[in-house]
Amino acid sequence: MPNEILDENEDFDQLDPESFEEIYDTDEKVSNASKKVDQRLWEKVEKAGKKISFTKDIRALYAYMSDSDVSWYRKSIVIGALVYFISPIDSIPDIAPLIGYLDDLGVITAVLKYMGHEIMAYYD
Repeated sequence: MPNEILDENEDFDQLDPESFEEIYDTDEKVSNASKKVDQRLWEKVEKAGKKISFTKDIRALYAYMSDSDVSWYRKSIVIGALVYFISPIDSIPDIAPLIGYLDDLGVITAVLKYMGHEIMAYYD
């Protein structure tokens, strides 16, 4: 996006400093959310263990989120899904036998369907 700003404004003196601050703030917020997901995601996957069958999807979403070439707004979609997966407050509690992870699976599946082929490259 900074390149777009430079292309639109050929003269550096005419650049609006607020536009750079806005970009920095957004990237910083996404980075902070990414760090929080990073801290708790693997604990939850390890704890869920063999109860869930979609760990490969979670790993692919995590790899997508960690890629520096992916734009912040695409990462924010994935971060939202992973935060829902991590969150102890679910529409169906994870401790419920057999159906506890169905809501998590639904959210992860919805994001995978929405992101489509972009995620395919991030599977091992």
